[in-house]
Amino acid sequence: MKVTLMHHTPLEVCAHAIRTCWQSFDKSDGGGERDRELIDRVGNKFKHASTLEHLVYTFYIQGISRAVLQELARHRMASLSVKSTRYTLKELKEETPFDTSDIKRAEKYIVMTDSALVNEMSITALENLRQLLVAGISNDKAKYALPECYKTELTWTINARSLQNFLELRSDKAALWEIRDLAYAVYDALPEEHRYLFNIKTYE
Repeated sequence: MKVTLMHHTPLEVCAHAIRTCWQSFDKSDGGGERDRELIDRVGNKFKHASTLEHLVYTFYIQGISRAVLQELARHRMASLSVKSTRYTLKELKEETPFDTSDIKRAEKYIVMTDSALVNEMSITALENLRQLLVAGISNDKAKYALPECYKTELTWTINARSLQNFLELRSDKAALWEIRDLAYAVYDALPEEHRYLFNIKTYE
């Protein structure tokens, strides 16, 4: 899994949006400590969380499973542009056959777990998909045999208010392990000066 922050809104923009309400622009310090405190006080402490929607982040997320993609789609206040199976399955079609010992080669296409049996079955499913493609089945039909572990990537744009919700829920120990790893990776990709707005759960 790899998470890259492609773009983010400067804190000054959010502070400006908040100061619009009171016309207190003269008190801004250009996104400095005073504006940072204002954003936290109004957006978090006073619960005027709509002001946090002016902060927007765009991430490039690579190497997550389609199982995690499905869970990510539940966070609706975000935009997702996902790698298309219609146009990209040819990369698998060009592979030689897989057997259950081909863990390293299969990892290019599927997410492995800590269960050897699950991994073996996932590689078998990957080979079944490859055989469908070699047999000339169209991508649009063959993709119905895609295993949940099949890797994908996406560009993900989300505002700070929705990202707070995502990080709170998905860093919890009850979350699926892979999306919890994603939550940590997203948090780590945030600009240092923005992280104070977000709570992420950590465990020993």
